[in-house]
Amino acid sequence: MHKTPFLENIAIVLNRPRYPENIGAAARAMRNMGLGRLLVVNPENFDTPRILTLATHAAADVANAIEVYDDLKGALSEFSYVVGTTARLGGQRQVIASPEKMAQQLMPICAQNHAAVVFGPEDRGLTNSELRFCHGLIHIPTAEFSSINLAHSVTIICYELFKATLAPPGEFSPKLANRHELDAMYAQLTETLVRINYIQPGNPDHWMDRFRRFFSRLPLRAREVSLIRGICRQINWYAGKCYKDGRDGKAPDPALGIEKK
Repeated sequence: MHKTPFLENIAIVLNRPRYPENIGAAARAMRNMGLGRLLVVNPENFDTPRILTLATHAAADVANAIEVYDDLKGALSEFSYVVGTTARLGGQRQVIASPEKMAQQLMPICAQNHAAVVFGPEDRGLTNSELRFCHGLIHIPTAEFSSINLAHSVTIICYELFKATLAPPGEFSPKLANRHELDAMYAQLTETLVRINYIQPGNPDHWMDRFRRFFSRLPLRAREVSLIRGICRQINWYAGKCYKDGRDGKAPDPALGIEKK
């Protein structure tokens, strides 16, 4: 298989696919375009012989190396940049790029980072909660009938990724934080913002979507994630101390120093 350093760092992720034939056809499309890493999350029917039939002998190496995961969060934990696919528009699905534009954006990122392109199940696509794992979204423009077969969608995206490698960028993105580090940061940030009453505890994910979109516009490095988490820890410590001092009748100290680690 002919690969480029960019495509080696891009994985295709099929989330909850229903038909093994689509998994095999996706593997074949990847093989055509030089991609080799396929992740399958919670498949409805992972029938290896049927997968290999559609993959054909040419893509058997891709099919035989499929990584199977139980949940999407675990599958995406190592990736520093995640792109989701969507047929629906509007609502929370507003910042959307064409396959060609997203492929061009991924090239400078994939020089030093692992990226994933996620496809939802054939009948429903990705849910809003699953899209929260994504830095960006891809929409494939169509005529009146917008439903595209899963394997066909994979083919279109892989073609655009391969085409983008023919004119690689001159500048590359730095090493970014991975999905596991980002999810831990968002969880801590949510807890802090609820605690200081900046967002309401009833539906924090609705408000946190704004922060996710903000940070997705400027992908964070690991040390920047650590910085934000450090700020959250200091806010939580100070809020706890103020509560305790107030309960004990002590006046707040305006010259209070930094928490001793």
